[in-house]
Amino acid sequence: MNIAELFQKGGPTMVPLLLLSILALTAIFERSWFWFGVLTKERETVNRVLDPIRRNDWVTAAEIARQAYDQPIGRFLFSPLRLKKPDPELVRLALEASADDELAGMRRGDKILEAVIALAPLLGLLGTVIGLIISLRNIRIGDISGGSAAGVTSGIGEALISTAVGLVVAISALVFYRTFQAFLFNQTKVFRKSGNELELLYRQRWAQTDGKVLTEPDGEEFVKTEATQPADFLPPSDPAIPLKS
Repeated sequence: MNIAELFQKGGPTMVPLLLLSILALTAIFERSWFWFGVLTKERETVNRVLDPIRRNDWVTAAEIARQAYDQPIGRFLFSPLRLKKPDPELVRLALEASADDELAGMRRGDKILEAVIALAPLLGLLGTVIGLIISLRNIRIGDISGGSAAGVTSGIGEALISTAVGLVVAISALVFYRTFQAFLFNQTKVFRKSGNELELLYRQRWAQTDGKVLTEPDGEEFVKTEATQPADFLPPSDPAIPLKS
């Protein structure tokens, strides 16, 4: 039995099952590509941003985070570094707001997979019920042991095809859905750990220098004002626009 015959014998519910499988495959491929880019770059980005901060070079850290703005972790770490002379509480609020936005964006596609997981088995069961109704309608009471009974048996077997297809679609979507949820849970831990370290370093430096947290590249401490704030520390209107030296 080839795919065309399987589709034909599965009944009318095979059409919506096909549409659900296409939706699921689209979401799976898009999310897989997204997570591949995130998981292969995030650790390097976190280390490159936090290493200058550990050396009290906040300007360099802000520049590195700005260059990684196309990554969720880059936008997350850049959110407090783009602010002008923030106090520690403002840094914490910026991190929390950015984390909420990024984690919400990482859930994109989950609703499609949830719908496929819920609907595919039901559509398969509906196709089986419809197939059974059609098959049993052909039974003749006086010919139970004859050809009609054999036809009913064959019809019942074909009616179960839609249930099997629905279960395959739902199980496949469920496997990838749970995988993406595991990635999301891991991202929550990464965001929490890196954000807590950045906030802790900022609070320590803030307490030690009475608010003079930022440093020039040569290590000399100063308080940035409107006149001294360099262009490369302010958030550009477009992250892709190169900063002025």
